[in-house]
Amino acid sequence: MTNKPLGEKGTLALALIAGLSINGTFAAIFSSIVPFSIFPIISLILSVYCLHYHYQDCAMPQGFPSLAAASFLLGLLLYSAIIRAEYPVIGSNFVPAILAVVLVFWIGRKLKRLDRSGRDQDI
Repeated sequence: MTNKPLGEKGTLALALIAGLSINGTFAAIFSSIVPFSIFPIISLILSVYCLHYHYQDCAMPQGFPSLAAASFLLGLLLYSAIIRAEYPVIGSNFVPAILAVVLVFWIGRKLKRLDRSGRDQDI
């Protein structure tokens, strides 16, 4: 049995960080309620650079582009839910939180399905 490289899960983590940091950058620059910070901008630049480098270095396996997009969307929704919980003046965090939970379950189910199909191909 062969071990899968960590790069596949690393791509999902980088997409999640990119989603968090792009929403954080947008909130820091354009929202008067959220205080300005340079760190979301730095993390956005670094995560997009690492994703671009990883994309050039190796191809994504079958089924991972949709997972990467879902992970990016999960980052957007999580940051929105966290900021709305911290600053209730912006609005309710019910919809982003529910959508984030649904995405987490969908990503987990898709990862299990890909792992199961990968094991079937190894046999």
